[in-house]
Amino acid sequence: MADEPMPELFPETVTERAGPERSTGVMSAQQIEEAIARGQIVPDAPVEDGQIQPSSLDLRLGRTAYRVTAGFLPGGRRTVADCLRQQGEDVVAIDLAASSQVLERGHVYIVPLQESLELPRRISAKANPKSTTGRLDIFTRLLTDHGQQFDRVPEGYRGRLYAEISPRSFSIRVGEGTTLNQLRFLVGTPTPSDTGLRRLHRDNALVYGPDGAPLEANIEGGLTLSIDVDFGGTSDIVGYVARNTTSIIDLAKIDHYAIDKYWTPIHRPDDGQILIQPDAFYILASKERVRIPPGYAAEMLPFDASIGEFRAHYAGFFDPGFGYGDAGEVMGVRAVLEIKAHYVPFYMQDGQVVAKLIYETMMERPRQLYGRNAGSSYHNQGLTLSKQFAKPRR
Repeated sequence: MADEPMPELFPETVTERAGPERSTGVMSAQQIEEAIARGQIVPDAPVEDGQIQPSSLDLRLGRTAYRVTAGFLPGGRRTVADCLRQQGEDVVAIDLAASSQVLERGHVYIVPLQESLELPRRISAKANPKSTTGRLDIFTRLLTDHGQQFDRVPEGYRGRLYAEISPRSFSIRVGEGTTLNQLRFLVGTPTPSDTGLRRLHRDNALVYGPDGAPLEANIEGGLTLSIDVDFGGTSDIVGYVARNTTSIIDLAKIDHYAIDKYWTPIHRPDDGQILIQPDAFYILASKERVRIPPGYAAEMLPFDASIGEFRAHYAGFFDPGFGYGDAGEVMGVRAVLEIKAHYVPFYMQDGQVVAKLIYETMMERPRQLYGRNAGSSYHNQGLTLSKQFAKPRR
């Protein structure tokens, strides 16, 4: 597959091509490295190993966190610093440089990040929580000076980046350099096309069933995914719901915490449905096994009122090569879904559509794809909690 020409998923957005590259699309890891070398991405400290992902850049917390009374958007006339000054004495500065600190559940924090931008015209960016962040129910959004949208960096932006952080289920311990969200860079504005997506699925199957056979793709405004609360009878546990606990999770500790201290397992229901309670946090998995071809990146839409009053998948970026395995042998991987209902209790049926996956073309194929060799924590996931929790011992 590596030697095959990249199919044009959205040909209407491609204006010219130099060799294997496109003039529009998502920037690859090697293009992000070039942007750093050109001074378009300006880190306070040298970029660390593993910070550059196949189609995104992990963003590091800076030296100081500010606890605030409420989150905000600066709007066209104000900077983030202006907004912090406006909250006055209610803002509490927390030093992350000297030692790691606890960000308490239910509070809101603003943290200047170590990465600033000097973007040229036509390059914009969008942010998303990292997979670990989403699986711990850490509500994280990107802010820019004069920003009028969360998680969006306009073309040609020049300035500092900030994270708004609000742990929802667990208090967390973080320090300077902790990474909670990631930034994906775009050149131009490629528009997703259902026609192109159907063609891509026809030529390179995007979804598979548990038996490894390709499934018929449900494509409407993106690739729709459904929930699995049956698991084909292969496992009695089909999900987890976060416990109400005051215990703290140190994000630097890997394979450390006992699952049952923080999570209650959800056992396979007899009637094919589970009850989602408002404001409780659930980890579930998709029925479909998903693949992202090497020439594409994808993003899960976090909320769609047409499929229910709940939010699915807080961490929405999927890298090129997801679901392929290190040698291309894996026929898709389940998408882990973070679910939170709004307003009223909600019955979720096995096979119910819960999310949509939007595919976007890469400008070029990344030098290294998603997987074990790239240091990806969830490269062959099933129903997987965040990497801080101890894996079952065999």
